[in-house]
Amino acid sequence: MNDTLPHHRLSLARIEQAARTIDPVFLQTPQFECEPLSQALGCRLTLKLETGNPIRSFKGRGADCFVKSDARVRPGTTLVCATAGNWGQALAWVCRARGLALIVYSATTANPLKLQRMREMGAEVRLHSEDFDAAKAEARRFAEAAGALFVEDGREASIAEGAGTIGLELLQHGERFDAVLLPLGNGALLTGVARWMKAHSPVTRVIGISTRGADAMERSWREGRVVERASVDTIADGIAVRVPVPEAVQDMQGLVDDVVLVDDAEVVSAMRLLFDHGGLLVEPAGAVGVAAVCADPPRWRQARIATVLCGSNLTAEQIDRWLR
Repeated sequence: MNDTLPHHRLSLARIEQAARTIDPVFLQTPQFECEPLSQALGCRLTLKLETGNPIRSFKGRGADCFVKSDARVRPGTTLVCATAGNWGQALAWVCRARGLALIVYSATTANPLKLQRMREMGAEVRLHSEDFDAAKAEARRFAEAAGALFVEDGREASIAEGAGTIGLELLQHGERFDAVLLPLGNGALLTGVARWMKAHSPVTRVIGISTRGADAMERSWREGRVVERASVDTIADGIAVRVPVPEAVQDMQGLVDDVVLVDDAEVVSAMRLLFDHGGLLVEPAGAVGVAAVCADPPRWRQARIATVLCGSNLTAEQIDRWLR
């Protein structure tokens, strides 16, 4: 192991512990080289499928890790979060299992399928504004006023450490990759996997992928400070960050080798390739790693690449629009 960041706030030991304690329903997800897709893209592409679980998303790892490890979570605690959908579903699943109350704030434009599932799992869902970050600000205000625990994806180290178990699994059978391409939204997936990857396979380049219509995290990483945007414009709602989390931006430093931006059209092309060549239904945020390969084939020719398909929550209307 080559741990060049021994004092990073994300702990390798806690990632290992998370791999032993997270609900097994979210762990040991399939990973394999998709040969038809590799042939189509001219590289060796390993897919890590985080969609075959009760919430169709990787976020159950971080939610379960947080609730099990944070001392502030006690019987009777009310949790509050803001979400574009998948984080809220993850927390709703975990809170229901632990008998905890959860209030979720989302924008009025959020995916209705995700909102429905949160309600079905017992969460109280409140819609506020058309802007996710405005909904988050209202969630934080309410939690402070009500004495509830506000849980922010990207800010809590244990959430990223839960996601870091994906990195552990990617390497556990001796696989080696030239690069790992990961969706970059609030940063928990990228920083958690990068923390493990850089300690155990330092030659592997860890690359975050955002969209051009939501580039606040990319710009923040490059400038080493939080850069906000006035608005976002992308179909990839799961990574549509307008106001970055400062802790997540800091966590990226020293771990992330590059951040690449892709267009929405490239994201749709990637979704179709995954469906046509892999039989896989993937939401826009989950397909951005493949989109990055589609956007720059010479960069990745013959390279050994892994990417995480992090969610598959699509409405019937979205499937008709993008895949048919």
